[in-house]
Amino acid sequence: MASKTRISSVETPSVTVLPLCGPFCTCVTEFFRQEFVKHHECLERQREYYSECAIREAEDALRRIMGQLDRLSQRQDACELVGELLRQLDVVTRLSEWTDPTTTH
Repeated sequence: MASKTRISSVETPSVTVLPLCGPFCTCVTEFFRQEFVKHHECLERQREYYSECAIREAEDALRRIMGQLDRLSQRQDACELVGELLRQLDVVTRLSEWTDPTTTH
């Protein structure tokens, strides 16, 4: 009778798991970018309700954030940091109140 060979270990290719927030996940950076763009679009729609000074300050803040977004996304605490920035912008734009709850995940 032929001898049975038992495989004691299985060779599997090495799989690198990328972090959801970190230096290698550009999808998170792009998500952040899209969220800031949504806030800017919302601010534009509400322009008539704010003073030019308030609009200028909000746009300056958005410009600075967008200019540093790649670097901010590299931080260990990127999700928390950017989340806080988005919450601060939401105080002004109230974008979360305009979002249709049936389309959120």
